[in-house]
Amino acid sequence: MKVDFAPLEIPLQRRLQTAAVAQWVFSFLGLAPLCIFIFFYLLFTRFWLISVLYAVWWSYDYDTPARGGQRLPLLCGLKMWDYMRDYFPIKLVKTADLDPRHNYVLGFHPHGVLVAGAFTNFCTYATGFRELFPGLTSYLLMLPLWFRSPFFRNYIMWAGLIPSDKESASYPLRKRGGGNAVVIAVGGAVEALNAHPGTYNVLLAQKKGFIKMAMVNGAHLVPVFSFGENELFDQVENKTGTWLRWAQDRLQSIMGISLPLFHARGIFQYSFGLMPYRRPIHTVVGRPIQVQRNEKPAAEELDALHQLYMDELSKLFEEHKEKYGVDKDTQLNFV
Repeated sequence: MKVDFAPLEIPLQRRLQTAAVAQWVFSFLGLAPLCIFIFFYLLFTRFWLISVLYAVWWSYDYDTPARGGQRLPLLCGLKMWDYMRDYFPIKLVKTADLDPRHNYVLGFHPHGVLVAGAFTNFCTYATGFRELFPGLTSYLLMLPLWFRSPFFRNYIMWAGLIPSDKESASYPLRKRGGGNAVVIAVGGAVEALNAHPGTYNVLLAQKKGFIKMAMVNGAHLVPVFSFGENELFDQVENKTGTWLRWAQDRLQSIMGISLPLFHARGIFQYSFGLMPYRRPIHTVVGRPIQVQRNEKPAAEELDALHQLYMDELSKLFEEHKEKYGVDKDTQLNFV
């Protein structure tokens, strides 16, 4: 295989963009296990007190992720996120106002491999979420497993992430006065296995938990489609029925996380590696769907709102697809 090396004379801005994305990829692929290793390693060194004191603090702070986390504006506003935004680039597109007197559930589609669009738009200040939607605070959901890693749990909480279990996700929505937006990558870990370039398959047909959560809490629903999310990585062919997909599904059902075998480019060459391609992402925030509080919705009411949400997501896709490089004959497929 011929290796296409990066030229030596690359502008500093592009090098900083690559560095910013490299640290983000490492954070989500290797930082959690590294933090676990460091925590236990320190116990057998003269710095053992660090891990002991952290364990004491952890026991006191254990429920913080379930109570809205502890976003650190300093981290969310770091200059490196601007470099990450410009690497692809990533743009947040507003189609309607979101009244800060209400709470919202934003359904993010598709998940992609590493949800780059969701993280950059809703966990950092780089794409202007606060300016586009003044008065709203966004909370991106992440698998509860990651909040059990020492040190790493603090990093992701500081970035505005909270666990995706029912109680944790509902906590911001129960706050009176509005101003909270919970962002859910609805397709989750399973949809990551379907994140192949050129595909527009959304795992939504049977996903109704987030619809019910919105109804129970009286939070308005907002469909979000991230054009380009599936274009960032190639993935080893894993069609349903193959041994690879069987193994991936099995691991996902046991561990709760998926293991897509993805690849793209490297840091110093463009032929292989785990760095995403430089391809644009346009995350389009749709119009809000009004939802009345209903703590015990009937199945028919749940199904009706779910169908309305799918219809609105389809409209959003159709209205913007040609603008962002999708063929006019391409349809959004719900699975």
